Amino acid sequence: MHYLVGDLQGCCDAFERLLAHIGFSPSRDRLTVLGDLVNRGPRSLATLRRLRSLGDAATCLLGNHDLHLLAVACGGRKAHRSDTIAEVLESPEREHWLAWLRGQRMAVVEEGWLCVHAGVVPQWDLAETLARAAEVEAMLRSEALDDFLHVMYADEPLRWNPKLRGDERLRFIINVLTRIRFTDAQGRLELKTKDSAGGAPEGYRPWFEVPGRRTEGVPIAFGHWSTLGLIERPDLLSLDTGCVWGGRLTAVRVDGGRREVMQVECDQAQRPG
Repeated sequence: MHYLVGDLQGCCDAFERLLAHIGFSPSRDRLTVLGDLVNRGPRSLATLRRLRSLGDAATCLLGNHDLHLLAVACGGRKAHRSDTIAEVLESPEREHWLAWLRGQRMAVVEEGWLCVHAGVVPQWDLAETLARAAEVEAMLRSEALDDFLHVMYADEPLRWNPKLRGDERLRFIINVLTRIRFTDAQGRLELKTKDSAGGAPEGYRPWFEVPGRRTEGVPIAFGHWSTLGLIERPDLLSLDTGCVWGGRLTAVRVDGGRREVMQVECDQAQRPG
């Protein structure tokens, strides 16, 4: 059986309850975690250890919080007051975990579902999304990563252009895959608003509601957007159900044409920020 799992954000206890609830067996089952493995929850290091213990049975995507950890580790970003990544950074195994994170994915296709952390810009089809994700994955595993992490944080450019090169190109791809919520009809990103779908700024829509997007018809699963809650459509799964904010941790079984939603409560309550 194959399960897609929403944002963990260091909520290892809830993750353990979810694995027990679905009767997960690494020898029989597989799961794909849709990014934000760490941060804001109480047990980021334990979460990484549990994911690593699952070996090839678990595929992990990177979200904005995971990239934040890498940026803080190299001095490219200051830690936030609400971060809970110090135990990873202070661990004797720090370099092991940073290297492990650098080896994870930005986008994958599982059981016919395109899996990303945040979403897809309207100009990209399935093949281009995977190709652009591969560019970031190559950077993550390269010696140039530390330099890039010092310039990764910016909202520009706001619109895709295949002629983009260098840091701007990588930054745009990362902003799409790990931060996107709203775009306009031309695919221009709006990266500041964190409201639910009904709170779209004037002229913008949730990325998955933009008419004519090139991934229409491609089933897409994503996390990142806790204010959306669970969305379960034939072609769309939104699985960040706010575990770290006192909500639930969600898994959806997607193999063999079956669809089954499973959730556990999370007793961790943080303020979004």
